[in-house]
Amino acid sequence: MTVPDPGSRVPVLALEGVSKSFGAVRALRGVSLELFGGEVHALAGENGAGKSTLIKVLAGVHRPDAGSVLLDGSPLEFAGPADARDAGVAVIYQEPTLFPDLSVAENIFMGRQPRRSLGRVDHRGVRAAASALFARLGVVMDPDRPARGLSIADQQLVEIAKALSFDARVLIMDEPTAALTGSEVARLFSVVRTLREQGAAVLFISHRLEEVFELCQRVTTLRDGAWVASEPVEGLTESDLVERMVGRTLDELYPKQAAEVGEVALEVSRLTREGVFTDVSFTVRSGEIVGLAGLVGAGRSEVARAVFGVDRWDAGSVKVSGRELRPGSPSLAMAAGIALVPEDRRAQGLVMEMTIERNIGLSGLKETSKAGLISRRAERDRAVDWATKLQVKYARLGDLVGTLSGGNQQKVVLAKWLATKPSVLIVDEPTRGIDVGTKAEVHRLLSQLAAEGVAVLMISSDLPEILGMADRVLVMHEGRIAAEIPRDQASEQSVMAAATGVRTKGSAS
Repeated sequence: MTVPDPGSRVPVLALEGVSKSFGAVRALRGVSLELFGGEVHALAGENGAGKSTLIKVLAGVHRPDAGSVLLDGSPLEFAGPADARDAGVAVIYQEPTLFPDLSVAENIFMGRQPRRSLGRVDHRGVRAAASALFARLGVVMDPDRPARGLSIADQQLVEIAKALSFDARVLIMDEPTAALTGSEVARLFSVVRTLREQGAAVLFISHRLEEVFELCQRVTTLRDGAWVASEPVEGLTESDLVERMVGRTLDELYPKQAAEVGEVALEVSRLTREGVFTDVSFTVRSGEIVGLAGLVGAGRSEVARAVFGVDRWDAGSVKVSGRELRPGSPSLAMAAGIALVPEDRRAQGLVMEMTIERNIGLSGLKETSKAGLISRRAERDRAVDWATKLQVKYARLGDLVGTLSGGNQQKVVLAKWLATKPSVLIVDEPTRGIDVGTKAEVHRLLSQLAAEGVAVLMISSDLPEILGMADRVLVMHEGRIAAEIPRDQASEQSVMAAATGVRTKGSAS
């Protein structure tokens, strides 16, 4: 699609020189942005670059300290989110919040239902209006269906329909694809393109750079709260965009250090859990990063959970430095030197209602307590030490861990487990949902740990990450190890062939 010349049009919504501070933290510094009708505009930047604050300024949640918000070229002030909504600005969040016991149609028109005589709700009119909105979006959805049980993708469509019911002219989509499958992403993109063709201005935020290039016509990049560039996507490369976001090139995203490979630290032999995975065998040596690849549902995370003792296995064995582990005991796995950074950091890696300091200290309660009482000084010293080593960005260690960005939450999970000084580190999707700059930091840390002699088993769905960081690649297919591929022979084609069950030269027998 050809991008019209912005100079010939008036933006629907714009920011001019907007600044916003929270105490000593300058979240936005003189940022400008123009959103035009009939265009999908990407907002790019690392965690902490100011994207969330910018969204909240546009949505009326925050008032800027300086600068202007303009609607159709005229300055205005949003006293709150209701003002922004009335001006035609809607935000579609990653995880929508619908009333689960109401129907889809009732959620769309909550508090605004058409009325019949005597003030009664016109249920037929509500259903018809909801059906018309979905038809406008080009999707099929039963307006009488209860919201409870809807997928995240369907909930987002309900939120988009609700926005259209308010005559929204600007839709802000904040990481809308993070929890969606490939087919759901394709459907969402189709809806966004329909909205664009109908003249809406869409602001699209995603850590997945390939989505920016597939969907968007223009991109604005922020770094450290400041505007870096606003430019057409056409003609840009991923490397160009990464360099604008983080100040370094894409080549630096996988800083692989040379490491001396030592003795076998983890040995998994013929591990089987009925109905989940079968006859899984592999080794990881000290100083080595072994990548575990495969399609969703291949059994990768389940193998990691069994090795760590979260789930019991039915047959086989796990040995750490030659010592066999008893199945189903995470405490024994930890005592043997295994650490597991889980895939879902919020649900399984952190206690969101606890502080940063307490989360880091959870894995070391024996070391920081005496006679059953936790030493606050020891706990704080431990937290300060590891938060500094991993460069966690926080205001106070006493803040709730939920106040941190996704990348910094991931660092807290890593800090919690690295504080145990493991000999074997299992990391499941270590960079999912975090920006490219933090990805580079996590990759550098994993490479440094391997150089220090730690055996690293890295599970990832990100093929460039696997190829960039792993010394060997194990590929799972339907609960079995389908191939073991050396680094110098690993490619996207060879890994995907094994992951989909195609026999290759490197396939396991």
